[in-house]
Amino acid sequence: MRRLIALALMIAPLGASAQLADTKILTLQAAKTMLAAAEAEATKNNWAMSIAVVDAAGELIAFHHMDDATFGSIAVSQGKARTAARFRRPTKTFDSTVTAGRVSVITLDGVVAVEGGVPIIVNGRLLGAVGASGGTSPQDAQVARAGVEALKP
Repeated sequence: MRRLIALALMIAPLGASAQLADTKILTLQAAKTMLAAAEAEATKNNWAMSIAVVDAAGELIAFHHMDDATFGSIAVSQGKARTAARFRRPTKTFDSTVTAGRVSVITLDGVVAVEGGVPIIVNGRLLGAVGASGGTSPQDAQVARAGVEALKP
């Protein structure tokens, strides 16, 4: 009986570690770097934007509301980022789906079906997303992509 208990105690730690995965997360510094790059892209084009960076769960890490950006862009940028992270795809996908006539997609909880949210994927792993709002949809996407491209894994 003692041998069985000792064996079980030796195996238990191995089983627990096998059940856990190592994962990378976005740091606050990475989020700030992406915000700076996205803001630089918006400034270069004279676009006033709100820009959000979220983690893989869609929760806000960092946010920036540029001077003269509309107040409505605050919630929209965060919603775009959250949608891109939680659904692991650019929000343009949902925009295109609605444009194609499949409007039922807008009934999905939390979906912002407007271009401008871009997931952050490194080595096939979702780390979060960047969302931008304040310009046209393609402008928003351009700014969000600039943020994502600034990440140096």
